[in-house]
Amino acid sequence: MKKIIKYSLYGLIYLSIIFVLALFFIATAKADIIKPNITIEPYQVLKIQLSSLQNNDDPYKDSGITQTWEFAHPSNKKSTGPLSKFIKMLKGDSYKVLLDHKEHKIIEIQLTNSVASYEVTILDKYKSYHRFNWQVEKYNKDGVLKDCWLTTMVSAPTSLGSSI
Repeated sequence: MKKIIKYSLYGLIYLSIIFVLALFFIATAKADIIKPNITIEPYQVLKIQLSSLQNNDDPYKDSGITQTWEFAHPSNKKSTGPLSKFIKMLKGDSYKVLLDHKEHKIIEIQLTNSVASYEVTILDKYKSYHRFNWQVEKYNKDGVLKDCWLTTMVSAPTSLGSSI
């Protein structure tokens, strides 16, 4: 009887340690998300989003999409719905080419004090090129996002053909 209690106690301690470690790793992974702030320039917003989508499941599943969502303008979040719907949208036919893409190139089209537009070309994981128009705007309402650059528009991709 004493052995059973001893093993049960060790098992409980072991499970408790595993649980605490799991919580630590989840908290650490979530902490890797970069939050919008006024020091991040419009070009950097694109780099953060594209690099995150390029490595979508690192450090955890759909972390790239989650990171991209952080820099979505509130009006975009209203139209795309909650994060779960945004994840489905990015995994859909139009935008899935962004996930785990091989490389990207960003060309500035327009930059003002409040709007920046870019042409983004990506090479997807199947070695096909796609072009997007990407726009970020400086948020002008009060609150924690005031004066942060946020994505307001990403066009549907235009296929440019295979790299082979």
